[in-house]
Amino acid sequence: MNSSTVAAGVGQRNGDAEKAAALRRMKSVALALLIAMAVVFTAAFALQRQYPWMEYVRAAAEGGMVGALADWFAVTALFKYPMGLKIPHTAIIPRRKDQIGASLGEFVETNFLSEQVVQEKLASVDIARKAGKWLASPGGPERIAKEGSALIRGAFTVLNDDDVQAVIEGMVRKHLLTPPWGPPVGRMAERIFADGHHHKLVDLLVDRAADWVEANHSTVNRLVSDRSPLWVPSFVDDIVGDRVYNEIAKFIRAVQQDPDHQVRQSIDTYLGDLAQDLQHDPAMIARAEAIKTQVLGDPEVRELASRTWGTIKDALLTAVDDPDSELTQRFKSAVRDFGSRLVSDDELAGKVNAWIGDAAGYLVKTYRSDIAGVITDTVARWDAEETSQKIELQVGKDLQYIRINGTVVGSLAGLAIFAVAHLVFG
Repeated sequence: MNSSTVAAGVGQRNGDAEKAAALRRMKSVALALLIAMAVVFTAAFALQRQYPWMEYVRAAAEGGMVGALADWFAVTALFKYPMGLKIPHTAIIPRRKDQIGASLGEFVETNFLSEQVVQEKLASVDIARKAGKWLASPGGPERIAKEGSALIRGAFTVLNDDDVQAVIEGMVRKHLLTPPWGPPVGRMAERIFADGHHHKLVDLLVDRAADWVEANHSTVNRLVSDRSPLWVPSFVDDIVGDRVYNEIAKFIRAVQQDPDHQVRQSIDTYLGDLAQDLQHDPAMIARAEAIKTQVLGDPEVRELASRTWGTIKDALLTAVDDPDSELTQRFKSAVRDFGSRLVSDDELAGKVNAWIGDAAGYLVKTYRSDIAGVITDTVARWDAEETSQKIELQVGKDLQYIRINGTVVGSLAGLAIFAVAHLVFG
């Protein structure tokens, strides 16, 4: 239990204690008025023969006692049996708490958890612009970044590295290793080759070959000399080597300059066939799978998952721990820009308000019975006496005013009735 929960519990207990003290004071005031009326009635009744005007006082006190007793009975009957007597239609709340809870839940569901009511209220509030003003303010992005940092640190504290790596490894195996590589690679290669995107790579290879040939005249001559018979004179080797070099250079230049050269066409044909074989030839597909298994075996996959998670974790922790890090600054800037757009862009604000209204309406429409059921279920779990005490603690003080008002109104009514009767009948 954290400190905020403890503080909330202490505050609630202090509030309940204050309400209980106020309830006792009001009960004492109402009882004092009843006792005062009884004393006045006794004195007036004893003196009314000696002082005829005391009859009016007696009538007022009598009416006050009747009103006080009647309202005491009415108020008490809500929460308990008056004087412990099980009179019909008394102790209403303890006896009917489940029905009261159900009725209260139904009332809340019908009148408050209505899709139309919630959407109209949200539309009148204009949440998007209010949120935008807060996000665009100096403290908004700072608060969002601070809470986000705390959330990320908390998540990393809870998450187990081995578990996360296992999840990443499982995703790699499911989405990268389990599906065969041949057909998708073949389809992608087919589109690349069909659009001619590989021609630049071929040009690069031919250019590099031309550069190599140009820079390695002596190497070509030496290769020819090394492979010629020993009895061939060296000047013949040089002549043959120069001829071979010139033919190679001529051939490379021809391939380099002619975009429709036979070699280029042969490369296109070979690559096209390779793309088709990767999609349809079982032997080629099997070779692709063998290469995949060789490149990404179990140790490599585990190492990949470990490096991926480690990199993500270190980067995020470094960023959230440093308020001046690039990631944090970019995040704050994005939050601030989004808030400014919400304020200035009527179309965006309207869309956000509509999304919020639709989401709230869906939640209310889908879960309003469950939300209202919390009230019904909570009241149903309460003990009958506990329920009566809780409700009396909340409204009992105001109900004591009924007793006080009953005493006053009863006194005035008793006085008026006696005066009219005395005036009419003498």
